[in-house]
Amino acid sequence: MSDPTITPSPMPGVPDQAPAPWQMAPAAPMAGAPMAAAPIPGQPWAGMPPQGQPVAPGPMPTAYAATTTARPDIQEKAAWSISGLLALVLDLVLWIGGIVLIAMNASSASSGYGGGGGILIGIILCVIAFLLVTSIKIVSPGDTIVLTFFGNYIGTIRHTGINMTVPFTSPRHVSVKVRNFETHELKVNDADGNPINIAAIIVWRVADTAKAVFGVEYSEQFVAAQSESALRHVASSHPYDTSDPTKESLRGSTEAVARELAEEVASRVQIAGIQVIETRISSLSYAPEIAQAMLQRQQASALIAARQKIVEGAVMMVQDALDRLEQDHIVSLTDPQKASMVANLLVVLCSDSRATPVVNTSA
Repeated sequence: MSDPTITPSPMPGVPDQAPAPWQMAPAAPMAGAPMAAAPIPGQPWAGMPPQGQPVAPGPMPTAYAATTTARPDIQEKAAWSISGLLALVLDLVLWIGGIVLIAMNASSASSGYGGGGGILIGIILCVIAFLLVTSIKIVSPGDTIVLTFFGNYIGTIRHTGINMTVPFTSPRHVSVKVRNFETHELKVNDADGNPINIAAIIVWRVADTAKAVFGVEYSEQFVAAQSESALRHVASSHPYDTSDPTKESLRGSTEAVARELAEEVASRVQIAGIQVIETRISSLSYAPEIAQAMLQRQQASALIAARQKIVEGAVMMVQDALDRLEQDHIVSLTDPQKASMVANLLVVLCSDSRATPVVNTSA
């Protein structure tokens, strides 16, 4: 007797096999999922190929297709501009000429002698003067103006003074002066897992005004947030202190850490057109909860290093004393006497307090 779950193959010469996926009963739907229509027994599902035909790969369903489009980055470019001093003088002349023509021809028109053409010319002169006013921009030292024309970026003016550019442009002043700020004191775990408090000073300026305006919302807040993030990453990559001279530490390799921090911050704020000039660690200390324990650890390390130096020096002094006694033939000492002398000299040289020797006069 055949298994009721196996459907005989419709193709001759092909052994019985499991039914195709579209012939099997659907799995139980998940909670909250819409119920799919059940297939009719003996018929394939709608939209599926008939039995015996291969399934051709098709395009990704529309619901899963990518909808993002690439957008080229905006680069800073120079806007068209000329010296605005001549334009300012011409603008004053046009205003005065237009107002005078309108006033003179208005009085003639009221007397019945015509003058409509003069009024029209005066109005045209005033309109031209108004256009010149909208095209005059003033740039202060250390400042730039980013120009947009009806929503389109047309360039940046860096030339200081009075400039004449395209009329009806919307200006946005962007400072290119060197600025600096100090990050908040952050509590970070160093490479050894010890909590430390660290802060840094970031010196930066705007290098690309177009990216600073159109790339991010607020460039100053963006630089501050990215600088703190970079500082956390750099601080967690190095130990606070180490006894290995080949390994960089936050306290012992300040120049290398500052250089690494500058590179990290520069890579993060590049999208905003920011140039990082310098970074410096301004505050570095252990967290208060482990500061006392770490101080004792540092004191113990310093004490051990000092003891090593003292013992090394005492051994050298004892060796020199024995060599001098033998070379000058001052006294001949047996091995037990040498051992006693070495012990006494090491006690005297390595003791923390002044030694008080006892002189034996009976020998």
